[in-house]
Amino acid sequence: MNPNSFLATVLTVLCKEWRDFYRDRRTFFLSLLVAPLLYPLIFLGIGKLSQMRTETQLDKPISLPVVGIEQAPNLVKMLAAYGINAKPAPADIEARVRAQQEDLALAIDKDFAEDWRNGKPAKIDIITDTTRRNADVAVARVSKVLENYGNGVGALRLLIRGINPAIASPLKVGTRDMATPEAKNSQFMAILLPMILTIFAFIGGAHLAMDTTAGERERQSLEPLLATPASRAALVGGKMLAAALLGLISILLILVSFKLTATLASGIGAQMDVSFLAMAKLLLTLTPLVLIGTALITALAAGAKSMKEAQSHIMWLMMLPMLPAYGLMAYPLKDTALWQYAVPFLSQNQLIQKITRGEAATLQQWGLYLVSSLALAALLWALAVWRYRQEKLAISG
Repeated sequence: MNPNSFLATVLTVLCKEWRDFYRDRRTFFLSLLVAPLLYPLIFLGIGKLSQMRTETQLDKPISLPVVGIEQAPNLVKMLAAYGINAKPAPADIEARVRAQQEDLALAIDKDFAEDWRNGKPAKIDIITDTTRRNADVAVARVSKVLENYGNGVGALRLLIRGINPAIASPLKVGTRDMATPEAKNSQFMAILLPMILTIFAFIGGAHLAMDTTAGERERQSLEPLLATPASRAALVGGKMLAAALLGLISILLILVSFKLTATLASGIGAQMDVSFLAMAKLLLTLTPLVLIGTALITALAAGAKSMKEAQSHIMWLMMLPMLPAYGLMAYPLKDTALWQYAVPFLSQNQLIQKITRGEAATLQQWGLYLVSSLALAALLWALAVWRYRQEKLAISG
């Protein structure tokens, strides 16, 4: 096969598909602009909600139902000094917490006063539902105040007896946090950002990939193209590159949107690494995934009898990029193992996390990722070529 002829055919098919795609202006602009416009809303919205939740729950007074409030009047006064207003709890307080009518409550043991006077540990229970996150800030506030109060009273009791309180703390344990500033400030986005970027990269060119195969087959315009002397490999290459180009432009616009949004945003977004170098690394990470996605969708569309059948694959295709995020939440992995960078979706997830955390991947990790990803894209391209060589592809219906 003449390389020049092959390349010319690929470019001709690419231009033809983009010309046909551009004729439907509404679909064209929706495919390109929806994701870049939607991303700032997701990013800013989640960041703002997280910031508002933390600020309001840290500052606003807490109304705290207390079972056995009469047992500890001094404790009640101390809580009030920290903006925690205790009140008598109803008899069904546990049911009310379970039903989310109250965020949390305190239960003071009936022997609290006697144990307190005798210098024994006085029992207090925090009543909460740990499976619901809406109360975790309030629970942390109350727990910290109670802990500090207990430590302070314990130290005073030792001083009264002429004992240095430091003797009760034989160890002074500190923590040296080796995380980068970007990593500390982007923990929440470490889960969300890789998922969003990999989904958009993987299916960004899905519409064009499906339309150029299943759509043309349904419109009976694929058969004349297959009847030309052009090789099936060149035809598939041109159609795939057209869809990949759409996906790459969409990803590039998303990254521009990400940079502008993170630059203008406060809170989480302003603390992430959004330098031009980081954006270039993200583009390099996502480009092989665009090729993998368009190749797989082209192969699937070649086996579909209609556009509707081809579109039915979108649901499970969207789930694939989500699997690493869910898996890592259940079983976190160190990102140092080299094999992870040969696994589709997991490798992109780990690299995106490294980039946004301000960390550098090794040359071996980059090399293995690029070689394995491009090899998978080539394998899927070969599968699509094989599907195109089947005679039944030219038959619609």
